[in-house]
Amino acid sequence: MRRIMVLGSGVLAATLLLAGCSAGGGMSGVSDQSGEYSLPAAPDAGVVQGTEADSVTPEESRAVIVTGWMTVTADDPAEASAEAVKLVEAAGGRVDGRTEYAPSNGDRGSASLTLRIPAERLQAVIDDLAALDIDGTADEISTSSSDVTVAVADLDSRIATQRGIIDRLNALFGQAGTIADLVELETRIAEHQATLEDLEAQQRSMDDQIALSTLTLNLRSEAEAPVTQPLDFGSGLATGWGAFVAFFSGLLVALGVLLPWLVLAAIVSTVTVLLVRRRRRRRADAAS
Repeated sequence: MRRIMVLGSGVLAATLLLAGCSAGGGMSGVSDQSGEYSLPAAPDAGVVQGTEADSVTPEESRAVIVTGWMTVTADDPAEASAEAVKLVEAAGGRVDGRTEYAPSNGDRGSASLTLRIPAERLQAVIDDLAALDIDGTADEISTSSSDVTVAVADLDSRIATQRGIIDRLNALFGQAGTIADLVELETRIAEHQATLEDLEAQQRSMDDQIALSTLTLNLRSEAEAPVTQPLDFGSGLATGWGAFVAFFSGLLVALGVLLPWLVLAAIVSTVTVLLVRRRRRRRADAAS
């Protein structure tokens, strides 16, 4: 009987021990003898995990951000600006900024646009925008590219790391046994969630820059030639003769406009004078 009791006690102790080990393994070393939770150590979020970023990336899978600017001289910058917007939107892009300036110093104004163009359509759109120039060729064109393949891989890895940490913390949150553990886990989850959201915002911004190239388009117009001032007697005489001819030309035009009215006024005046004389003559005959 004593052996049975001893054997039963041993089996019970072994069962409890195995249960304790199993629970401890499920918590991944979360609790210690004091009952406090030991949170998992976060991997270094600034280091790309694995060798993806270090390996040679094929050309077709590289991530590149392209930016550029171009200057075009147009007959009417405002009209050219509207046409540029249509070209970009037809290519699937958008306009992030548009500023137009009124005419000044004898020109016909100017405009500046910030265009976002699908990377695969960039060259075709640049060619279309160059056609807006007076000569059909843009005055200046400049583009530059930046390879961000490693940065994209780094962001992807850091986001995956933060999501993994949050998943493990959520699992621990469901197994926490004290209020202090719950508060600590909740604080840690909120911190990593904020970091994750910031990284995801950076990822969205980078994806947008990769998909849509940024092109700054400056539209300008040629200034009209200023009036040349006479510098000597000959040029002064020519300027004076031109002014004289222009004056009498204008005078003849004005006379041509007024002539019908002058004829009408002369007719009315003549009729009025004849009627007055006739009336006076009648009065004189009646008085005699």
